[in-house]
Amino acid sequence: MIKKYTCQNGVTIVLENIPTVRSVAIGVWIGTGSRDEDPINNGISHFLEHMFFKGTKTRTAREIAESFDSIGGQVNAFTSKEYTCYYAKVLDNHAQFALDVLSDMFFNSTFVDEELKKEKNVVYEEIKMYDDTPDDIVHDLLSKAVYENHPLGFPILGTEETLAEFTGEKLQQYISERYTPENVVISIAGNVQDTFIHEVEKYFGSYEGTTKRSLENKPFFHANRLTRKKETEQAHLCLGYEGLQVGHEDIYSLIVLNNILGGSMSSRLFQEVREQRGLAYSVFSYHSSYQDSGIVTIYGGTGAKQLDLLFETIQETLQKLKSDGITEKELINSKEQLKGSLMLSLESTNSRMSRNGKNELLLKRHRSLDEIVEQIDQVTQNGVNNMANSIFTDHFAVSLVAPDGELPNKLK
Repeated sequence: MIKKYTCQNGVTIVLENIPTVRSVAIGVWIGTGSRDEDPINNGISHFLEHMFFKGTKTRTAREIAESFDSIGGQVNAFTSKEYTCYYAKVLDNHAQFALDVLSDMFFNSTFVDEELKKEKNVVYEEIKMYDDTPDDIVHDLLSKAVYENHPLGFPILGTEETLAEFTGEKLQQYISERYTPENVVISIAGNVQDTFIHEVEKYFGSYEGTTKRSLENKPFFHANRLTRKKETEQAHLCLGYEGLQVGHEDIYSLIVLNNILGGSMSSRLFQEVREQRGLAYSVFSYHSSYQDSGIVTIYGGTGAKQLDLLFETIQETLQKLKSDGITEKELINSKEQLKGSLMLSLESTNSRMSRNGKNELLLKRHRSLDEIVEQIDQVTQNGVNNMANSIFTDHFAVSLVAPDGELPNKLK
């Protein structure tokens, strides 16, 4: 049972008591990410996430790391396009301690010049590492192709140019604008009593802030083609189709469809591209949902000489899916697979904390396991077939990273 409590200042706390485990996961979720940035401060959400670990008024960066190591716990963070999360997982008897350190990082980080300089170098290296990974770059390139100059098309890491301009003052200003109570959700899952909500409230329930997130203009889907020439062994290809936003009523039909198309080893793309034709080691599809848009992405990596054949095979697979539809067996298998992975994921306190935090931040609602299973069960063959025909049209975006940067002939 998930308990939800809204503090006087607007911070929301969600707590799920799981008495059968000995751990507690605590996450501080903030409704800000790279989509809330502009071309000048792109990357600031991610850089700020790094800087929260670099020392507070009472703890050094080393002390923050050692404080969790000394109790056998974990602390980490991540930034996405629409939210940032700082989280810790500890034994249940250390929950109060974890809360104390996380709140110290949240409220008392100092952003001293020496640490800023060092961490900029760390993120420069992260950008270079990312740049050395063509199968990562190609997905960022697809976002740019689809969203053009909308912030959803920005890279989460930012660029070396934007990073160079960040100062402690700019970080503090970004916090005051974006880390406001209305934008914050504290999610707790594990062996902890409901009264722990009041402990959280003591830390997060009284700070002040004025602005609430307002999403700027809804992004439009653009069917652009973007290529990048890079010395690689393989050509990396992404096709992007317009998907569904978070919480859309037909989202489970799309999840089932994606699973059948390229979400597993028994999927059509994996079987046709890899098993039957041996064209790629890695081929898959996935769906990204944002608050007001979505993308279905198909990825494949192959030798540059086989790029045309890879593209043709993907297109043939999509055509067959649209013309013949899915089978009853595929529908049943996909549903069972989804229910299985859902159940297995809920065995971890971390994944429950994440699920609850994300749901509260993006949807403001929580469905029980039974309700989700019921929604999966309600997906029909017709519903999935209609979804395939409405999504996989000729209106799609393309990104390619390849030795010659040349698109497949049929895309030129």
